[in-house]
Amino acid sequence: MSTFADPQQAPLYKPGDRVRISLRWPENTGPVHIRTPAYVRGQTGTITRYFGAYPNPEKLAFGRPAESQHLYHVAISLDDLWEDSKQNASLLVEIYEHWIERAE
Repeated sequence: MSTFADPQQAPLYKPGDRVRISLRWPENTGPVHIRTPAYVRGQTGTITRYFGAYPNPEKLAFGRPAESQHLYHVAISLDDLWEDSKQNASLLVEIYEHWIERAE
């Protein structure tokens, strides 16, 4: 069995979609490996690129079987992250699909 996603399974998001990064803290329940930075959790951003599907590194770090997850670039305004930023710029972060939801 392949560790990569079925090519027939379409990603949920596309470039231009507004998304919110989940505000979860799994590290409070025990040892974990998390690729989602704490300072972007709960923030809203825009999908800028889809990379494909890759085995979930949060499982691979512990040698567990890893289902594939779609991976995206999400752009978040620096002004949203740091109120004293005063810059017309954004942070680009790689986020796996299981960490994002559609923003309203």
